Amino acid sequence: MIRILIVDDHVMFREGLKQILARHSDMKVIDEAGTGYEAMEKVIQHKLDVVLLDISLPGRSGPELLSEIKKKKPELSVLVLSMHPEDQYAIRMMKAGALGYITKESAPEELISAIRKVSTGSRYISSKLAEEMAVALDANSPKLPHQALSNREFQVMRMLASGKSLKEIADEMIISEKTVTTYRARILEKMNLHNNVELTLYAIENKLLPWYFSLRDQN
Repeated sequence: MIRILIVDDHVMFREGLKQILARHSDMKVIDEAGTGYEAMEKVIQHKLDVVLLDISLPGRSGPELLSEIKKKKPELSVLVLSMHPEDQYAIRMMKAGALGYITKESAPEELISAIRKVSTGSRYISSKLAEEMAVALDANSPKLPHQALSNREFQVMRMLASGKSLKEIADEMIISEKTVTTYRARILEKMNLHNNVELTLYAIENKLLPWYFSLRDQN
């Protein structure tokens, strides 16, 4: 029996996942969590085989939560199930310890296959992600400026580029506006940019904004 914890801040999405997983006799949803802080309590409380982890969580981000899970329970398999396309977060999450990454648009059959694969301690990697990882591991491959950002900086960068205010970012991440300002300065310095306009243009050119993919899929 594969014992599963679902971590996602959308109740209806969690309910949908539970219905899908309930059809498979070798899987059991042990518990669920809507925030990173709640998720860590459940990870420590239960004996689990797989954590289904969303990236976009209130307060503690998915990458931060993943790092903490691997510190507390390094043997626990984590499968990232995200709305973000693979080329935005997948490599970061795999480097942080996730055994697999699939998007929420994936077919239920792919989700089930991925859960079974990571539950054995093996990696689940799509052909698209395999190509991206090969490029990322190529020492001769040129690195883009945003790849020098930490996970937290990358999260803030995408929010800034999306047009969110310092207050909106602070509220969503549960940090102070002063901290967001510090992140912004660090991001601009690392990426050799001067303002939010340049940051937004960079994000658009490199397809780092979620709404870009929605528009692309409609065309």
